[in-house]
Amino acid sequence: MKQHLVIFDTTLRDGEQSPGASMTKEEKIRVARQLEKMRVDVIEAGFAAASPGDFDSIHSIAQAIKDSTVCSLARANENDIRRAGEAIKPAKSGRIHTFIATSPIHMEKKLRMTPDQVVEQAVKAIGWARQYTDDIEFSAEDAGRSEIDFLCRIFEEVIKAGATTINVPDTVGYNIPQQYADTIRQLIERVPNSDTVVWSVHCHNDLGLAVANSLAAVMAGARQVECTINGLGERAGNASLEEIVMAVRTRSDVFPVETRVETTQIVPASKLVSQITGYPVQPNKAVVGANAFAHESGIHQDGVLKHRETYEIMRAQDVGWTQNKLVLGKHSGRNAFKTRLSELGIELDSDEALNAAFARFKELADKKHEIFDEDLHALVSDEVVTPDQEHYKLVYSQVCSETGELPFAKVILNVGGVEKKGEAGGGGPVDATFKAIESIVGSGAELLLYSVNAITTGTDAQGEVTTRLAKGERIVNGNGADTDIVIASARSYLNALNKLHSSRDKVKAQGDV
Repeated sequence: MKQHLVIFDTTLRDGEQSPGASMTKEEKIRVARQLEKMRVDVIEAGFAAASPGDFDSIHSIAQAIKDSTVCSLARANENDIRRAGEAIKPAKSGRIHTFIATSPIHMEKKLRMTPDQVVEQAVKAIGWARQYTDDIEFSAEDAGRSEIDFLCRIFEEVIKAGATTINVPDTVGYNIPQQYADTIRQLIERVPNSDTVVWSVHCHNDLGLAVANSLAAVMAGARQVECTINGLGERAGNASLEEIVMAVRTRSDVFPVETRVETTQIVPASKLVSQITGYPVQPNKAVVGANAFAHESGIHQDGVLKHRETYEIMRAQDVGWTQNKLVLGKHSGRNAFKTRLSELGIELDSDEALNAAFARFKELADKKHEIFDEDLHALVSDEVVTPDQEHYKLVYSQVCSETGELPFAKVILNVGGVEKKGEAGGGGPVDATFKAIESIVGSGAELLLYSVNAITTGTDAQGEVTTRLAKGERIVNGNGADTDIVIASARSYLNALNKLHSSRDKVKAQGDV
């Protein structure tokens, strides 16, 4: 009988630490609900001590989620752990995930602590966490570069203290599969009472080996994998949830484990995270890329037509790829619209939000002959904004662009309830629009990225625009979609400005798993 492999999703914590990937509380709740629908075992909802906003998001997710464990990260100090404990208090099932660095370079250069002090602090941390929950995970930060004897020592002590999950993170993506698997195997063999805890792995992708390392560790005895949707994460990212889950499922002849993940929810989750964070999925990305199940070679096409398994090891529909499209027009009813949103896993919090989204749908139906599922995801993403977050709102836009003349834009914005006008010229219609907005806002932000993607096919397709703005140490992504690319650009820019306006800076952590 196969053993259960715990899927620990850290999209909302480690994934959000990607530059510009910060999410609002409402966006985090949407992602958490999708993860719950996908039947992820553990959702790491954030880092409670990082900011009041992070605490509030974790607390709200803990209230909303019933079928997955909700977890908060905490450094091995009393304040962090108490904040994490309070944040997860409403959860039906809550976990505290505490960590401290264990590699020589981290202990000496960053923590400035002796190995004895690190062990003592780790044990104290478990004691504080036990005041809030019996589900406690301990991570040895930079375990991939730590000495095996010291790992055995600290893991033995935290298990005695009450840790129930032991995580061995390859924090800087330094390990290779055979080496990493050997480390996991040795730890399980050498640490007393190793059979009383779940052994976990958290791999970063700096050398492109995060998934390979994670799977090698599973073969060596690990029974929890920490991963993210689309492999999102700091630097080169984390192990990709969809690749881990589908590898275990597809190669059930090799892996002695199975997950409880509802795989048909993988693609919807991928699209949702991509749209919210502004990080597009590369077309050749395994499992969730647009070309993952595409065949152009004549030999491949011929083989697939004769027998799918000749060139496909998975079925597209098993991971959530569908050809469904919503063929509704301006005369379609609200109930049909709401029903399709529900089928897509989109839940709106109020009748007011549903009415606003339905009004946008009708506007879009006047512009497009066919409306696809991707259009609905983009449409609802635009709607999930609370009034206090929408300090800047586009009221009117006019752009003039003609051959031989400098493009010119006029805009009217609602700024905190007051309408203001602005105008400017620019190198192109989008540049002029952004400058016109800045003539009103004067944000002083730097534009780091401007990206346009067609959501669907056809000349009437909506364009989805991502803008990335930086101001001080703050980096945010904005998103906007419309059949008019200039309007989509303006919405994206204002979405980013609203995030800058409402965001609170996070305190810097000592480290990260």
